[in-house]
Amino acid sequence: MSHYSDLTSQFLWHLPVNLTPLAQTITDPNVMGQMQKAWSHFIQTGQVWALLIGLFIGYVIRNLTSYG
Repeated sequence: MSHYSDLTSQFLWHLPVNLTPLAQTITDPNVMGQMQKAWSHFIQTGQVWALLIGLFIGYVIRNLTSYG
């Protein structure tokens, strides 16, 4: 285990600077707006019903197949 961690740390230590991402370019910094848009799309497409039905069916199957 120690040999593996030593090799890993040596490998990461000798990486060139241009291979290690230090920053990213952000095209749309409106995170709350993106979350609101994703949630409204989730509701409008009916995926919320698929999620709820899947949770219910999974809960029923779990209770039917559990012992005791």
